[in-house]
Amino acid sequence: MATMNISLPDKMKEWVEAQVATGRFANASDYVRDMIREEMDREAALAEFDRLIEEAEASGISERTIDEIMEDARARADAAPKKRA
Repeated sequence: MATMNISLPDKMKEWVEAQVATGRFANASDYVRDMIREEMDREAALAEFDRLIEEAEASGISERTIDEIMEDARARADAAPKKRA
């Protein structure tokens, strides 16, 4: 694993230390890795969302009415397997 040193203002350093003190993270490195993983996941989700928007725009304008689209969506939702809580 590579090493990277970063500098933080005192207030941010205190924040990181407080997060570690909760017991959720073993140390500051674990906390920073968790933040980076979350940001990577968020960026991947945004990229997928952008891809879906571009795909939708490229597909053109539908000839179906809003009621037809909603009816189809409800039918697909009803047919989908139910998740248990």
